[in-house]
Amino acid sequence: MPQPQTLSATGTWTEEEIRQQPASWMRSLTHIDNIRRQIDEFLQPLLTKKDLRIVLTGAGTSAFIGDIIAPWLTRHTGKNITAIATTDLVTNPMDYLKTDSPLLLVSFGRSGNSPESVAAVNLANQFVSECYHLAITCNEAGSLYQDSLDADNAYALLMPAETHDRGFAMTSSITTMMASCLSVFAPDAINSRTFHDVAARCQAILDGFNDFGGNVFGREPWKRIVYLGSGGLFGAARESALKVLELTAGKLAAFYDTPTGFRHGPKSLVDGDTLVVVFISSHPYTRQYDLDLLNELRRDNEALRVVAISAGADAPVVAGPHILLPAAREFIDVEQAFCFLMYAQVFALSESLHVGNTPDTPSASGTVNRVVKGVVIHPWIG
Repeated sequence: MPQPQTLSATGTWTEEEIRQQPASWMRSLTHIDNIRRQIDEFLQPLLTKKDLRIVLTGAGTSAFIGDIIAPWLTRHTGKNITAIATTDLVTNPMDYLKTDSPLLLVSFGRSGNSPESVAAVNLANQFVSECYHLAITCNEAGSLYQDSLDADNAYALLMPAETHDRGFAMTSSITTMMASCLSVFAPDAINSRTFHDVAARCQAILDGFNDFGGNVFGREPWKRIVYLGSGGLFGAARESALKVLELTAGKLAAFYDTPTGFRHGPKSLVDGDTLVVVFISSHPYTRQYDLDLLNELRRDNEALRVVAISAGADAPVVAGPHILLPAAREFIDVEQAFCFLMYAQVFALSESLHVGNTPDTPSASGTVNRVVKGVVIHPWIG
């Protein structure tokens, strides 16, 4: 499908690409359902291999996909699934690539042209005697996709064309690749039928923002924001913080942590200029720790504002700012991550406009680029 040819109310591709996400997810998952036989012909023989390692990789936002979904996928499938950024694989392949263990490297990439992503594929082939690749990418012309078509140990899965975001920051690209990978490895739980509920809930969230230049967590003169999340929601917190840094070009400082880890030093950054956003887990055990830290932050009364986001059915009994997700069936955390990212993306866009940036091209100096430049890939010295 061609990319939209009309801009949004804010006059940005970024808003258009945030708003299109639920429809893009359903297009991708329906496509995966239709080609399931092809996917299984590639994947199923690999999943029967003893000691198979599955590594989810990418650079920047693409790396955070693995951080968000790997914990749940590992538990749900019983497979050895880990998230390792290409930026780590490229600099330290000897620490992450095991010669004698079969490897399936799942590479995420909006453009598919990031130098580290291409290099990680080559290094994996060089290091691992039995290596396979699954490329999940948004760009048919990118190296990840094109190189996979020519390789006998690879399969390429292309996202809908509109997810090759025109805006600087990855929005529809990250979430569509997330949903698609979940569907590839856990089709019994994540497919076009079951994920319709996630898309509908996120659509309700987005429909609630008539003006993306308005308020998400209130409007205060904050100078820094902290996102907190447990388990896979830590990855969502990390991505949320990056969106703020990218779209405000660092004019609003952004941090991330787990609720339990935050006490161990990072909490020192909280002051009267700080906004704290806590993603509340849907799991009854984990949620206890999230609520403990949330209540502690409110008792401290140091932050300018502390906001909790949780499902309505699991609303914590606490005073203070609290966003309830639109009503829906009970969601697991890997599904709620999509909902939390909707709020984070809209907030980052609104803050970008608030500080006077152009969201589609926020780096006025040009020192930070949509596709990373200036990376020298050095030959392996072993």
